[in-house]
Amino acid sequence: MLDITMPELNGYQICERLKANTRLSAIPVIFISALSDPLDKVKAFGCGGVDYVTKPFHGSEVLARVATHRKLRRLQLELEEHNLRLEQLVRQRTRELAQAKGRLAILDKAKSDFLMLISHELRTPLTGLFGVTDLVFMEGESVPAVAQFRASYEESRQRLLKMLEDALVLSQIEVEGKDYAPQPISLNFVLTDALARATEFAKTRGVLLGNPPAFASMVLGQEELLTRALRSLIETAVIFCPSGATVGISVDVMSAETHLEIATTGRQIPPQALARFFDVFSVGEPVAPGGGDLGLGPPMAERILALFGGTVTAENVDPPGVRLRVKLKSADAPSGRDWSRAPF
Repeated sequence: MLDITMPELNGYQICERLKANTRLSAIPVIFISALSDPLDKVKAFGCGGVDYVTKPFHGSEVLARVATHRKLRRLQLELEEHNLRLEQLVRQRTRELAQAKGRLAILDKAKSDFLMLISHELRTPLTGLFGVTDLVFMEGESVPAVAQFRASYEESRQRLLKMLEDALVLSQIEVEGKDYAPQPISLNFVLTDALARATEFAKTRGVLLGNPPAFASMVLGQEELLTRALRSLIETAVIFCPSGATVGISVDVMSAETHLEIATTGRQIPPQALARFFDVFSVGEPVAPGGGDLGLGPPMAERILALFGGTVTAENVDPPGVRLRVKLKSADAPSGRDWSRAPF
C-alpha cells in the first residue's frame, strides 16, 4: 500500500521501481492518497497500481479491497500453476506423439520395404520354379493324373504374379507417389481399356462385363495407374458374381467429379470383412466366395485413386449383391491443392 505524496520518492516512483523488479513486480499495489484529481488516479494505474483509495478512508473499505486483491492474486497464482501443468502435459503428449509417429514411420517403412522385397526379389526364383513346373506338365500331358492339375496350377500362377505386380505398384505409390503428377485424361478411354484387360479373367469365371453408354469426362489421374485401379475393381466385382451373371457399369458425370459404379448380383461381402475391405493387412482373410481372399487388388486400387484425390467404397446391397462406388476429380474442377507437394 502506497501513499503518493512522500519525501524523496513519491508513490509513483516507488511503484515503478517495484514493477521493474522481477521478484516484486507481481505484488499488487494499492494507492491511498488525498489527491482526488482523476489525472492522479490515471497516473497511479498507469505506473502499475491495481486500486486507488481516496483519503479520508474507512478502514473496512480498505480491508475489503485488500482482501479482494489478495484473492485475485491467489487465483492468478493458481491459474499460472494450472497453465504450467498444462504446458508440461502438452510437452509430454507432444513427446509421446513424436515417439508414436516415429514408430509408425518405422512400421510404414517396413511395410513398404516388404512390398518392394516380395515384388522384386521373388520374381527370379519364381521364374525358375514356373519354368520347371511347365516342363513337368509338358512331359506329363498324356498322364491324366498330371493333366488334371494344370488348370489349378495356371490359376495359382496368374494369381501369384498379379499379387506381385500389385505389391510393386503399392510400394511405388508409397515411395514415389509424389512423382505421379496428375494429368487430365479421358475416363472413357481408361474404362474401356480396363474392361478389355479384365475380359479374360471374367471369361474364366463365366461372367459377362457390361458396357457403359458413351460419355465424355476428363478426370485427374495417370493413365496406366487409373487403368490398373479400375481393372482391379472390375475383377474384384467378377469374383462376387456367380457364373452367367453380368457386372454392371454405370457412370454419372458432374461438374466437380465423376462417379463410377460397379455393381454385381448374387453374392455379398462378409459383414466382418466389409470395414477392412481396402486394408493391405486384410490380405489372406477369407472374403471371396468359397473362402478365398482378394489379394492386393482392392487396397492397390484404393491407394491409386487416393493419389489423385479420388475415393472408392464398397457396400452390400439387396437383392444380394455388391456395389463399388468410385469418385474421381474432374480435370476442370477448381482445386487449391498443390499437386507437386502431394503427401505420399
